[in-house]
Amino acid sequence: MSLLELDDIKVHFPVKKGLFFDRTVGHVYAVDGVSLSIEAGQTYGLVGESGCGKTTLGRAVLRLNDITDGGVVFDGTDLAKLPGEEMRAFRRRLQMVFQDPLGSLNPRQNIESILSEGMAAHGIGKDQAERREKIKDILAKVGLPSNALSRYPHEFSGGQRQRIGIARALVLEPDVIICDEPVSALDVSVQAQVINLLEELQESLGLTYLVIAHDLAVVRHISDVIGVMYLGGLVEEAPSDALYAGPRHPYTKALMSAVPVPDPEVEDRRERILLHGDLPSPANPPAGCRFHTRCPWVQETKCATERPPLLDTGDGHKVACHFTAEIEAGTVKQTLATGIEAVVGTETVAAEAVEVSEGETETGAPAADAPQKEPVTVPAQADAGAKEKTAAAEETEEKASDATDVKNETADVKKGTADATEKAEGSPKA
Repeated sequence: MSLLELDDIKVHFPVKKGLFFDRTVGHVYAVDGVSLSIEAGQTYGLVGESGCGKTTLGRAVLRLNDITDGGVVFDGTDLAKLPGEEMRAFRRRLQMVFQDPLGSLNPRQNIESILSEGMAAHGIGKDQAERREKIKDILAKVGLPSNALSRYPHEFSGGQRQRIGIARALVLEPDVIICDEPVSALDVSVQAQVINLLEELQESLGLTYLVIAHDLAVVRHISDVIGVMYLGGLVEEAPSDALYAGPRHPYTKALMSAVPVPDPEVEDRRERILLHGDLPSPANPPAGCRFHTRCPWVQETKCATERPPLLDTGDGHKVACHFTAEIEAGTVKQTLATGIEAVVGTETVAAEAVEVSEGETETGAPAADAPQKEPVTVPAQADAGAKEKTAAAEETEEKASDATDVKNETADVKKGTADATEKAEGSPKA
């Protein structure tokens, strides 16, 4: 059995309206049916664009957001059904590192007070002196000096503050740490240091991570398994190397095509998929497949009516798509009819201008057995308008020619006058 299992988790926020009495007029479906499992000592990376519900899912595991439906089974116990006091005891084993290192630390408390507060609440350490020694040991593990205990959060850099946030989670000796965008607010050089620190702590302390991020390079470096979220649902899940080597869901393909390649020649030749349009509102998600409004392989007969389940396609690779096998085999072609552009080098093919019809080959030439199309007849009004424009153009050209002839004649007259004057000045006087 996995250490942490999420079974069809749903988190819906009510939308209320009213002047005197609030009434619920709808819901925001932030998380709408997510199931996943995390093994002990494993790092699970959760990626997706902003607004897909990644952070809400992480907070729901800790019951910081109320769970509308579903179960969160941690070490055999369903946290979704626990009363408040019992859930409070379980939070010692489940900790979170927040995205904003400065906003997550109390500016009025020094570091010792921040780190010892949770220890005192959970009864860790006999007295303050014992807790102080444990805090010094944790600070050494995260790369901070012991004299940091008396200092305040504003006296540290961004990377140091994030180390303090990690230390605050570690002092409670947790089994699972949920890292919500742990390096997105840091400089690139500091990001690498924090990621390496998390890996070292995992090896030495046997930690389990749920890493929420939007940086695909960071997730690939640290994760064993990666799940891709879109509009409140999980659309693909696979081991890290398998997902990056061969993404199978159209949304994952678009995400991977946006990752820059350091080789300029490869970058110029590779194909990119550009998604047009904004993410649909989670308060009014599309029916059927949530991605069908932006998918380049959409098939309206099924995609718009049935929501695909997350199914294993082999080797632990799970995909939520009706036509995964057909897309991989090439039997379903890109219609480019939903705002997608295929970019190869510097050439851009507009979505509205590229369509492969049933009677044409992929190169655009008519097939041998395709019925011949009837010639297009131009209406009489359009023909008359074209003739009128042609006559106007010929008249303009004739006027321009006449003006050129007059200019040339004027130049000849001036030249003749100049020659006559020169001869008169050069002749002998009488």
